[in-house]
Amino acid sequence: MIGAGAAQIPEASQPQIPGAQQRERDDPWTAQQKHNMEKKQNLQRQEDLKKDTEKLLELATELKQYVDKSNENTLSMDVIKKADQIEKLAKSVKDKMKGNN
Repeated sequence: MIGAGAAQIPEASQPQIPGAQQRERDDPWTAQQKHNMEKKQNLQRQEDLKKDTEKLLELATELKQYVDKSNENTLSMDVIKKADQIEKLAKSVKDKMKGNN
């Protein structure tokens, strides 16, 4: 158990080398690798967004069908569950669009 007076261990386990970040920015191979990785992540995010929006459309269509079958005296649990699914998926799509995977 660590007491309140225990010394804090720095999170970075590697010592900071002066100029290391600058060399990394200046290295064309590293820059290209970083660019390729970012491009691949963006493509994957775009694919995920397409799948999620297709699913949103499907869920919204199902929700409309459930609502059309109901009347003012009945509200199916399926309608509530479907609306919850839509809400969660819409939030996920929004976060992905912002870049918060």
